[in-house]
Amino acid sequence: MRTIPFVNFRILKQCICIVCLSTLFACPSDDDCTKTITIPQTYFVGNQSYIQEITQEIPCDQQEPSEPGEIIEPPVLENFTYEILSFNYEPYTDNNTTLVQYEIQLNNHNDFAVTGIPYLTRIDGNFEVSGPISTDASEPCYEISANSSCVLSFNQEYTIDPNIPPSSTFQIVNVEYVVIN
Repeated sequence: MRTIPFVNFRILKQCICIVCLSTLFACPSDDDCTKTITIPQTYFVGNQSYIQEITQEIPCDQQEPSEPGEIIEPPVLENFTYEILSFNYEPYTDNNTTLVQYEIQLNNHNDFAVTGIPYLTRIDGNFEVSGPISTDASEPCYEISANSSCVLSFNQEYTIDPNIPPSSTFQIVNVEYVVIN
């Protein structure tokens, strides 16, 4: 006759549960371990700096960067167009000033609103100059709604310096919209 050894099923059940749980929740090997870090990126528009952060997944044993974030080109709005509605440049007015006037329609063709700064490239005499122009605009267009437009209005008179005559030409060659949100 055969004898069956005494088995305590309660203890056996607990042992099986411990083995299963330790298998499920065991730490993975170091090769599989990753962590997410945040890297700041800075860009400049005029004299103002803006910071955006990106996240990156790296191995756990890799050190996080100790240097400050990198400097990048300003992010430019995609699906953006512009139309020059009016333009007037008078190098010499009766008031001994130079007059610059224009209206530019800025079009956001995206399904989201955007906050940013219009960035104008112009040829002033023999020099190509790029930069933000909203601070001097009567309508700066810092925000453009989704699938909408904004008319950037600029009207400035500058006193003529007798030692530096005004340029005979002033031409707008490009407008971009730098995103700051």
